[in-house]
Amino acid sequence: MDWRKTYASKLTSPQEAVKIINSGDTVLIGHAAAEPDLLVSAMVDYVVEQDLRDIHIVQQHDLGICKYFKPGMEKHFRYSSLFIGARSRSYIAEGKGDYVPVFFHQIPDFVTNTESADVFLVTLSQPDDHGYCSYGLSCDFGKEVGERPETKVIGVINPNMPRVMGDNFIHVNKLDSIVESEEPIHEHSRPPIGEVEEKIGANIAGLVRDGDCLQLGIGAIPDAVLKFLGNKKDLGIHSEMISDGIMDLYETGAITGKKKNIDKGRMVITFMMGTKELYNFVNDNPAICMKPVSYVNDPYVISQNDNVVSINSALQIDLMGQVCAESIGLKQYSAVGGQMDFVRGASASKGGRSVIAFGATTKGGTISKIVPFLTKGAAVTTSRNDVDYIVTEYGIAHLKGKSLRERGRELIKIAAPQFRDELMEEFEKRFGEAF
Repeated sequence: MDWRKTYASKLTSPQEAVKIINSGDTVLIGHAAAEPDLLVSAMVDYVVEQDLRDIHIVQQHDLGICKYFKPGMEKHFRYSSLFIGARSRSYIAEGKGDYVPVFFHQIPDFVTNTESADVFLVTLSQPDDHGYCSYGLSCDFGKEVGERPETKVIGVINPNMPRVMGDNFIHVNKLDSIVESEEPIHEHSRPPIGEVEEKIGANIAGLVRDGDCLQLGIGAIPDAVLKFLGNKKDLGIHSEMISDGIMDLYETGAITGKKKNIDKGRMVITFMMGTKELYNFVNDNPAICMKPVSYVNDPYVISQNDNVVSINSALQIDLMGQVCAESIGLKQYSAVGGQMDFVRGASASKGGRSVIAFGATTKGGTISKIVPFLTKGAAVTTSRNDVDYIVTEYGIAHLKGKSLRERGRELIKIAAPQFRDELMEEFEKRFGEAF
């Protein structure tokens, strides 16, 4: 059958599309920019109207309207987050939802096997001349879930979703229902880069060499790093995500991907968040190659490129080099995400380096992020055995291969000056004189 006839036969309203959801189903919601608010709203209204129970919502990150968090919804929905965000943080802290620790590259296996998603709600690009829709800005687990015959896929076809190249397409024949919408795609504005971020960016840039393959996240520090790399040559990108800062560096000619061993010449990513400017940049751009997170974040795949430099952040690090990037004591703040995927991938890469970067203090300079001990209950995201470079605005500490005594010394040197005396005092209790 001509795909256009198939498309027309599956086209329906949001209210009709969500009627395939039954009590006890597991519903997976598209990640980041692929989160379809229109469908989520219709689903919640339908579930409440029909008094359906025990609908299990599984979500990577909350960006949309999240109507299932409203009071009284607990009798209809159970919620599991794979990466806690601003909306789900208090909901989970109150015991109304759950956080599931899982490495990002393992999420496709988790949502197709462990959780066995029954229904997948996702935003897609308009179909091309052959009937293929792009997952657009969020390939990650969507590609593999969409190919699973047991999962019913409701696709929201949105002209605002870019058509992004790579292993990032689904045919209309594989969609169970189609809904059309022109609602805006979720955006993330460029963060302001302050003096602290500038200094950290300059420090990290000193660790980057011509021909390196970079992994960067989102936020002021990654964007600050990119500002200082314009004089580099033949940089590659293999990163779970990119944001607006990558465009500026690409335009300088610093990014070519010529030195990559795999996916040569292409920026390989699994999702992205940014502004409309970024979304226009990646639309139909052959330099961009979106692939599932099971490929992009697989430490073995990462390690196949030489000179991988991974750049991630943290909330705390103790004097042994244990990194907490996801909780504040017992309170779960975010998640492991892809940090360990890339720390280990970079470590196994020939010439690779992993960097954990953060401002040395928080709360207006009143709290040090370099501490004698992690806060009670804090999760160790990157172990002391995996840690490599730590960077603050005060310098660089290279911990890999160093003894506990040497690590403590290095970390105290890059702590905020107002906290160094108390850190030295704790150091001397353990090891004797610090310097």
